[in-house]
Amino acid sequence: MRIATIHVGQETNDFNPLPTTIDDFKAFGILEGQEIIEKMAGKGQVGGCVDAMAASGMNVEWVPIVSGWAMAGGRIDTGARLFFEERIGTGLRKAGKVDALALHLHGAAAAEGVDDVEGAQLAICRAVLGPDVPIVLSLDHHANVTRQMVELSTAIVAHRTQPHDTYDTGRLAGDMLVRILRKEIKPVMAWRKIRLVTHQEQFLTSQGPMKAWFDQARNWEAKDKRVLHVALCPMQPWLDVAEGGWTTIVNVDGDRALAEKLADESADFAWSMRQDFMKKDAVSVDDAVRRADQAAKGVVVLSDTGDTVFGGTAGDSNLILEAILRLGIKSKALMPLIEPGTVAKLIAAGEGAEITLPVGGHSSPKFFKPLTVTGRVRKIASGIIKVPVFQQPEHDMGRTVFFEVGPATLMVSEKPGAAGNVPDVYRWFGIEPSDYKMAVLKTASNFQFFKPITSEVIRVDTRGPGQSDVVGLPWQRVPRPMYPMEEPKSWRG
Repeated sequence: MRIATIHVGQETNDFNPLPTTIDDFKAFGILEGQEIIEKMAGKGQVGGCVDAMAASGMNVEWVPIVSGWAMAGGRIDTGARLFFEERIGTGLRKAGKVDALALHLHGAAAAEGVDDVEGAQLAICRAVLGPDVPIVLSLDHHANVTRQMVELSTAIVAHRTQPHDTYDTGRLAGDMLVRILRKEIKPVMAWRKIRLVTHQEQFLTSQGPMKAWFDQARNWEAKDKRVLHVALCPMQPWLDVAEGGWTTIVNVDGDRALAEKLADESADFAWSMRQDFMKKDAVSVDDAVRRADQAAKGVVVLSDTGDTVFGGTAGDSNLILEAILRLGIKSKALMPLIEPGTVAKLIAAGEGAEITLPVGGHSSPKFFKPLTVTGRVRKIASGIIKVPVFQQPEHDMGRTVFFEVGPATLMVSEKPGAAGNVPDVYRWFGIEPSDYKMAVLKTASNFQFFKPITSEVIRVDTRGPGQSDVVGLPWQRVPRPMYPMEEPKSWRG
């Protein structure tokens, strides 16, 4: 069997005005041909899919086309979108006859003038491969699933947990492909779009309403072998697109009536918990900083919810830094700041220099303003960081400067990289995070990397392009009425 594979991922935040360019993909590596299989071995969706096919004993010749992944950010610019569309189309045409396609995408990518990037990529795949070649699509569970994505796929799987287990999702896709190719199953899909967009504070699948919704899906799969996979996609809440909203997709072997029934039940259950999904745990900036300072021990994680780089923000919020300085906090704090202009000024000053300059707040003036501080340039570094982040084995943060401002050590970088959300990034530069009382993480839910050294996690109710106040965001394109901006009569709108 000749199996083609494609892996392209980016999560778009429409409230971040900075575009995602081809350089943002290059920062994490763009791979083509057999290098994809070699570098992704055992990792992420690609590695999981390859391992699943190998475990089946099926004789597979992999035909890898392209792999590219960028940190979440603003809309993809036209150049980057066309680059991947060209590589996908040309690669599949050159591949010749293939028996199936394992298509690993994110599902929440938008580009300049294009709301549904993945749907457009799928359309290219289907146009080249024809209507009969199976395409199994694997998605992030924060995907925004569209009609085109469903109509052009043979089956759709998605992450079963948050934090994500991308390898597990790849295994799901591979297992599904094996059974399709062996003609053991004939998947049919039913899907429902739910008029629901909620903040990220209840996204963890280990607790609360999200656990209940995901448990329902897993129970169906366990009790009835016809239920192949239920993909639940609570869309990440900063994608302002015409087909926006949560989605449930039920993959069933042959029984469309069962698929339709369960899709309705899944959507009904999510809708019944809509108020629970809107429960906020975040506290004010000042209260969060004081609480962290007074904690018995560190490391206290301060989740900068409004500036969640893993959710597509620019990473230059200075709100927590401002509170630390204004309140006279003495405990040592570690925090990232992504700002190329500030990096250039600090490098020009040189290591050991004391400098006064405005930091933060340059990307999104609707949410932030620069904060003038005085500090000392502690260290200047640069280069490729060989620290795994999600599916990627290494990444490029660009030039990076450690800048000490009062009790805070800022990691100021040109590119987002992991945005300080992975402690091994600091260790790469010779900084030990456990030496600090508090660490600001630019994520609303991916605390798992810091977990071994964390004493407490405090969600901070910061404003910004990733803020929990979804009602207060400047929506323009999502379907209306949409909960919680309005109260539709049902999830159908």
